[in-house]
Amino acid sequence: MIWSDPKVMLARRELVLVATILVGIARLVERPDAFLVAGLLPVVMLLAGSAVLHTDELPGRPFESLLIPAVLTGGSAAAMHLVPAGLGLVPALLVFAFALDRVLVLELRLLVQAAGTTDADRARILLASVLTAFVAFTGIAVLVPGGLPEPGSTASDAGLTEAWMLVLAVDDALIALILGSRVASVRYGSARDAIRSGLTYAIVIAVAAGALRAMDVPRLVGPAALTLVFYLWDALHASSPARRREPRFLWETILLAALAVVVVAWNLRLRA
Repeated sequence: MIWSDPKVMLARRELVLVATILVGIARLVERPDAFLVAGLLPVVMLLAGSAVLHTDELPGRPFESLLIPAVLTGGSAAAMHLVPAGLGLVPALLVFAFALDRVLVLELRLLVQAAGTTDADRARILLASVLTAFVAFTGIAVLVPGGLPEPGSTASDAGLTEAWMLVLAVDDALIALILGSRVASVRYGSARDAIRSGLTYAIVIAVAAGALRAMDVPRLVGPAALTLVFYLWDALHASSPARRREPRFLWETILLAALAVVVVAWNLRLRA
């Protein structure tokens, strides 16, 4: 088994160690600068991971298999700002390292699995994506001023401006696009169908993010609700690629876009 090969295991563990160190360093950065650091870490993870995991047995650059680990790394770097500085960071970093290692083991196995993905494999990828989505949604909300309002406060009281609300919705949508595309890729196999499916995840999450902020849901309720929306959309939208060529898919996309306009107008009216 290639994922248990000593060279591959050593490369995977080195990647986990480097990612954990970088996440720990990102916690030391002040929140305004942490946005940039958390945004760069997924790129670093993709580049470093593709180089580290590149072997004779694993030809090419496995960027697709590193999408979930990359988002998990960037999201964790942001979410770590919820953890007070000190020894409390140690268990949090250990949890991150364990989760990242397990995801990499899963992706490595799928990368060399000749028989294709099974229903159990797809369920594991979905579980990894859902957990990663919660961490990443939480991380974005932590770094955005007013992104995690206290109970009873409004978005205005928390300092969430229209510009930061846009940043929150766009970043959440980008996370959903990446994770949704990865989930869809193991279901359909075609990169084109996966990206098209991922775009619907992005639209749904952007709409949901705007609606939740308009309702001023407190603390971690927002990220948890977005994660639930991500999971439910996957359950409702799981279908064959042929469905995406049906007229209904086009109308579904148009309806989502119209709903997005309504949510934006709602937010602007509440702030007027």
